[in-house]
Amino acid sequence: MSITSADICQAADRLQGFVGFNEKKGKHIVRFSEDSFGMDVADASITPAREFVWQPLDGQLMTLKRELIQLLIDQNVNDRLGLCEPLMAYMRRDDLPEIQAQRIPR
Repeated sequence: MSITSADICQAADRLQGFVGFNEKKGKHIVRFSEDSFGMDVADASITPAREFVWQPLDGQLMTLKRELIQLLIDQNVNDRLGLCEPLMAYMRRDDLPEIQAQRIPR
């Protein structure tokens, strides 16, 4: 079965959890409730994981960033985040350019 860019985009939009920047540790962390980050994470930095992996490019055009997906993979909670095969295949195919798509954030 082949994986299309549409499959990858849909998998990114199904990601679970929230990402926040921990100022004390200087790194992004994942939690599964917005209110479970604590005082070392500014409310303004808390983003749903499905939005975190997309970087605005121009207007509604966005790029699905491998480096941001890698930050999620490094948390070692793939099942809870919903990191599935289409996203893992996207990460393995670094010989292909990052996906750019016109989308409207939820």
